[in-house]
Amino acid sequence: MDVKQQLQRFILGEFLPGESETALRDDTPLRASGILDSLGLIKTVAFVEREFDIEVGVQEAVDANFGTIAQLAAYVTRKRAET
Repeated sequence: MDVKQQLQRFILGEFLPGESETALRDDTPLRASGILDSLGLIKTVAFVEREFDIEVGVQEAVDANFGTIAQLAAYVTRKRAET
C-alpha cells in the first residue's frame, strides 16, 4: 500500500467511518471542509509520525502540508527522503 492509500484509509476510518473511498479524493480539502478540526489534525500528525517514522514540526502542521490527501502524501514523501 502506498503512502497516499495509507493516509486515505486512516482519514476515512478515523473521521469518515462508513464512507467509501470515493468520498475522499486526492484534492478534497481536509481542513476547510471540516474533516480535520484541531483535534483531528493532532490525531493525524500522531498517525503520520508513528506510521511513517518522521517528526512533524509545529510549523509544518499547516494547510500547505495537511490541506489535502495529495499534499499530505507529498509532505510525508519529502520528509521520509530527508532522513
